[in-house]
Amino acid sequence: MSYRHIRFPDSGQKISISNNRMVVPDNPILGFVEGDGIGPDITRAALRVWNAAVEKAYGGRRKVHWAELYLGEKASGIYDGDYFPAETLEAIKELIVAIKGPLTTPVGGGFRSLNVSLRQELDLYACVRPVQYFQGVPSPMRRPEDVDVVIFRENTEDVYSGIEYQSGTPENRKLAKFLREEMGVDFFEDAGLGVKPISPFGSKRLVRKAIQYAIDNGRASVTLVHKGNIMKFTEGAFRNWGYEVAREEFGDQTISEDELWEKYDGVAPEGKVVIKDRIADITFQLMQLRPAEFDVLATMNLNGDYLSDALAAEVGGMGIAPGANMADHVAVFEATHGTAPKYANLDKVNPSSLMFSGCMMFDYIGWREVTTLINEAFVRTVGAGIVTYDFARQMEGATEVPTSGFADALIERL
Repeated sequence: MSYRHIRFPDSGQKISISNNRMVVPDNPILGFVEGDGIGPDITRAALRVWNAAVEKAYGGRRKVHWAELYLGEKASGIYDGDYFPAETLEAIKELIVAIKGPLTTPVGGGFRSLNVSLRQELDLYACVRPVQYFQGVPSPMRRPEDVDVVIFRENTEDVYSGIEYQSGTPENRKLAKFLREEMGVDFFEDAGLGVKPISPFGSKRLVRKAIQYAIDNGRASVTLVHKGNIMKFTEGAFRNWGYEVAREEFGDQTISEDELWEKYDGVAPEGKVVIKDRIADITFQLMQLRPAEFDVLATMNLNGDYLSDALAAEVGGMGIAPGANMADHVAVFEATHGTAPKYANLDKVNPSSLMFSGCMMFDYIGWREVTTLINEAFVRTVGAGIVTYDFARQMEGATEVPTSGFADALIERL
């Protein structure tokens, strides 16, 4: 495809798919989007750390060739006001793997969320958010080291599907009339109305990905998180479809929690992943009281949004929380926090959310040595008290450094 503004480097090769598997060359072209607000600051810092870690890990045998892609405010300036250029979507499909900084979304009006649009346009149906503790990071938990989970959040359905009808509009009145007269339901006059679709297709492919991840990574359990005691035909159905996937597609590799106690007295057989479920509100409590009981969480869109941010707070906050939006192969890794425009261009904020999202990206393409080096350097840097302002204000005797200075300290400790 011919692009107006995007240029792929001549020196790299694109990742490809063969026999339903990614083929990653030693010189892959990976896409990146700077993002808005603090995006340029953290992207510059993260790129330096990633490149240094790749060089350290492979001594020149492997190298990433970066292609800048455009979304958000920077895209608007380049594409005549278009925040969401079609050629960026095509480039991500062609490159298969990309990473992005935070993007601007107005609250209550303006254009629709670019993040949600990206997920839906590329059918990035799984939002994957690992939450783990790094020694030395300030935490409100008594034993934050017990927190080590990976959240698989369904990305395309639920209330995020955007099916809403504003109070007072003809569309709203038409739907309200149908619901009252044809379906026999009752609700207050002039209520805004929304639709919450949860399908077997969307639910099963999300749970399938979560279970496969647990098997591939030696995780002990997958917990289906839902509010099925109240929303029986949406969230309750998600739970039921999840158990169906485990039973019908992973029967030799999984057991239910009922089977665990009825047949094995609570001790899982070697090589078996336990499938269980918990009500969403109880899960929030248990993740504070007994987090070690959980490994992989699979849930719907809204529950996953709440859970991933709340659990990030247990291990240091959104400033270090990584994430990715994945299809079967195409994956876009991202900083999980907002654009923080008041800190834009101040070289101040913590780049770790984006940096660790890059680690997820390197794991995804099979370059796990890069992640190991960065994780170890991060622990050494924080252990030395060298941190950005968000941690410095919570630590005694810390040395506060800017975004670029934190990248410098990490690179020195690779």
